[in-house]
This record gives sequence, C-alpha cells and structure tokens, in this order.
Amino acid sequence: LTLVATDLDIEVSESVEAGVDAPGQVTAPAHTLYDIVRKLPDGAQVQLTISDNDRLDVDAGPAHFTLPLLPPGDFPKMTADGFTHDLSLSAADLSRLIDKTRDAISTEETRDYLYGIYLHARDGLLRAVATDGHRLALAERDLPSGADGMPGVIVPRKTVAELRRLIDGVDGDVAIAVSDAKIRFTTGTVVLTSKLIDGTFPDYERVIPRTNAKELVLDNKVFASAVDRVATISAEKSRSVKLTLADSNLSLSVNNPESGQAHEDLPVNYDSDALEIGFNAKYLLDVAGQIEGQDATFMLDSASSPALVTDSDDDKALFVLMPLRV
Repeated sequence: LTLVATDLDIEVSESVEAGVDAPGQVTAPAHTLYDIVRKLPDGAQVQLTISDNDRLDVDAGPAHFTLPLLPPGDFPKMTADGFTHDLSLSAADLSRLIDKTRDAISTEETRDYLYGIYLHARDGLLRAVATDGHRLALAERDLPSGADGMPGVIVPRKTVAELRRLIDGVDGDVAIAVSDAKIRFTTGTVVLTSKLIDGTFPDYERVIPRTNAKELVLDNKVFASAVDRVATISAEKSRSVKLTLADSNLSLSVNNPESGQAHEDLPVNYDSDALEIGFNAKYLLDVAGQIEGQDATFMLDSASSPALVTDSDDDKALFVLMPLRV
C-alpha cells in the first residue's frame, strides 16, 4: 500500500506491506484518516474497503468509519523526470549539514532567496549555507559521486524541516536527485520530492571574514551557560550581550534599564588588544549548540566587524555573527 500526500510544494510517499485483494487507488481526506488511525489501539488490524458509492470504509475491530472520496485522477502529482544529478549521502552526513545550518535560515518569507539552505558543489566539496543577514552558517563534506557540476539549489525551510524529521534515526544512505527546479530524497520506502526556491542565493563568501586577527578561544559549554545566565534579564527584542575582552578574561554583561544588570567573568585564551563587542544572545547560544568540540574559537577584528566562529573538533563548519551596538 503506497500513501502519497502533497501540499503542491512538497510531495511525500511511503509504502507499507498490506494484504491487497484488488488493486486500485483512492484519494481520501488525510487529516481525518490520520486522526482515526492514531486513535486505534496499538497492533489493531485496519481494513480499507472502497464501497460502490465512492466511500472509503475503515474498519478496525468494532470501530467503523465511512469517509468521502475524491476522484483519484484529480490528485496532483509532481513529475518525476528532469533530474540531472544523482548522488548519495549517509543520513548522518545529511543530518549534520542540516543541523549545522538550519538555525541561520531566514524567517522572512518575503526574502525567499534566504528562506532555505543553499546546497551546492564548490572546490571538491558539497556545501550547505544558510543566512538571514544577521548571521551565517556553513557546513561542508567531501563531494559525493554524482554531485560534480550539480546546480546550486535553495532547499526551502519547510522541506528542510520535513526532511530532517524523516531521516531522524535512519541508519543507511539517502539518495538525492537534483534538477534546476526540484529535489528528491529517497530513503528506504520513503520518497520526498520538493520544489526548489526560484532565486539567486547571495555571494556569501564576501561576508565571511578572512583577515580577523584577534583570536579568542574559550570552553564552549562554560561560555554557553554564562551567556544563558546573563541574558536572563536582557531586552527580549535584541537580547544583546556585551563581551569585554582583556588580559585572558572575558566579561559578559547586560544592562537593561527595566529589569536590571547582569555580569559574569570567564577565564579565556585571549592576548590581543582590549575589545568590547556585542552580540545577540540567541545567536550565540545557537552557534554554541552546534559546536561539537570542547573549545570554540572566535576570530575578531573590531566592535563593528563580523566575528568568525569555528569548532575545535570540526574544521568543515563555520559560523559568522554580525555584532550589535551595546
């Protein structure tokens, strides 16, 4: 039995084993059918029967439901042709590319070219990039077979969320097919096909600082906990936290006229000129949540210049944060 659902932007199908007395196809109301099935007891056997009066009978033990049907020919289907590149990634690698970058996807639908993850081949690597104009996240891995020359595509935010849910806990590979307009992910019996965002992703390389010379190395978990504490009283709109650096010491501070002040000092590795710089606390915590190693490295320049953040245990990921005035 193959189930297919679509909202005209994404199509997902999955097949399950079933005893089929007669082949056929129907279009049934998805949410009603789902609500019925999820309320049935675990292990219940479900029988689906198409009646002569174009109704779907759903039987499970003593429970009986009758649902209206639509003509199966009216169900919209995404074409499965036109894919120019086929590649394969492990579910773990694909999950990593998504997790490292998804926080930086813009939430503004009006800027549709930023409303997704930019997936493309570059310098022998498969790279995923997302930015909302205030921060940028980049993750990459070796270019898989079949990806050479593939078009750069913007995978929509909604597709990213659905894909991440579908591959959660998957142990094998995910087959990916790409065209200029669509992308298809296949794992096991599940197939997700999605339209791509029709737009041009900005030249993100220009905003990645390459000459920042002030190096700050700190314990990531200790830093994240301290940021979370001092941000408790920051203004919700900006959630700004000031970082003051001098002589191997980092001072985190928040001054909110309405709710008070907060301050915490941390020992860090820093031997450059003294510096004061502000950042959005949520963005700092999002980045800290994707750092896998013990240490995070901030490459800084000035109070008005973006910061480059890297992970001591992952040289194929980086983050850029724009500063705030504090």
